[in-house]
Amino acid sequence: MPAIRPCADLRNNYNEISEFCHEYSEPVFITKNGKGDLAVMSIDVYERLSGKYELYQMLDKGMSDIEAGKTKPYADFMSEFGRKHLE
Repeated sequence: MPAIRPCADLRNNYNEISEFCHEYSEPVFITKNGKGDLAVMSIDVYERLSGKYELYQMLDKGMSDIEAGKTKPYADFMSEFGRKHLE
């Protein structure tokens, strides 16, 4: 279940929010005037999410390259790779 807190809690209960984010590895949703405004999370969770996003972007590019025919046989790649890295 998501943790939802009013924006005043950021100022008044920062340590409690920080401890929650680190202990449960989940974001805390902050509201302003009763509506969603921010999501606060630990740096570890943010870095994991960012890493996943970057991976998904690379996979999407790879799939686009496959669809566009921008590929080469594995043996050709390994031959080129070996030459470049053995020199």
